[in-house]
Amino acid sequence: MIIKVLGSAAGGGFPQWNCNGLQSAKVRAGAPGYKARLQSSLAVSQDGENWVLLNASPDIRQQINETPELHPAKDGPKRNSPIKAVVVTNADVDHIIGLVGLREAQPFSIYGSDLVLATLSANSVFNVCNPEIVPRIELPFEKPIPLKGAGVDIGLTVEAFPVPGKVALFLEKGSADANYGSRDGDTIGLKVTDAKTGKAFFYIPGCAEIDPPLADRIRGADLIFFDGTLFEDDEMIKQGLLDKTGKRMGHMSLSGPEGSIAAFSKLGVKRRIYVHINNSNPVLNENSEARKVVDAAGWEVGFDGMEVRL
Repeated sequence: MIIKVLGSAAGGGFPQWNCNGLQSAKVRAGAPGYKARLQSSLAVSQDGENWVLLNASPDIRQQINETPELHPAKDGPKRNSPIKAVVVTNADVDHIIGLVGLREAQPFSIYGSDLVLATLSANSVFNVCNPEIVPRIELPFEKPIPLKGAGVDIGLTVEAFPVPGKVALFLEKGSADANYGSRDGDTIGLKVTDAKTGKAFFYIPGCAEIDPPLADRIRGADLIFFDGTLFEDDEMIKQGLLDKTGKRMGHMSLSGPEGSIAAFSKLGVKRRIYVHINNSNPVLNENSEARKVVDAAGWEVGFDGMEVRL
């Protein structure tokens, strides 16, 4: 199984188009230790020929152009694509808007929770991916589903499960609702398994906490790509970028007693890679103290073009 990181940044990318914060300014200036990053997405294949996208980033056209494995086959018909399915983990704009970029009557399948699919159905712009050509398939929880698309058995199964999180910002009901309208399924995690070898990894780009059910699920896993949005819960407030904490946005931080570094220290996960990294997160500076903390804890910071094989 081949896994490629198409985009490792959170929504807005790095640098974010309107951000003049310290780190965005540094990466624009080409400062040592900084790499530009597209918005969060992975591509997965069992055979290197048929591919599944995990989330559809607003940067999808650039991601495809920069990934030869996702180009149309040179000896194929005038229009063709190795992308056979897209699995969406929530209805955040940075995870669904790329579906619009996959129009042009190209067959593939969209998989998502009932809540995500309801969001797509409620907005007619997503019908540019005609459901008669691009079927929308609901992912049940706790049940491995073989992935198929464009008449192809992709050779991968995906198991969806709810994780602690929050409804997408544009779907919030307002501050009077203490949970902002969130329900199980607004944010999901994925277990992706190679049907031939049985090897598997987890993909959880958004997570508010490691609760006991999630801890039990991922304990001892071979590989996980995990929410790396913020290093500290209030870092965006401190940097003058936004008046929201990570918790308010449905993301747990890397550091601190309730952070992901501490939570994973007891779970025995063999390889841990951060993705969905916000432009404020100091781990984006390869020479920062925060990056040293992450490295010392045995974590990797994902980057665009990173390839992992299982």
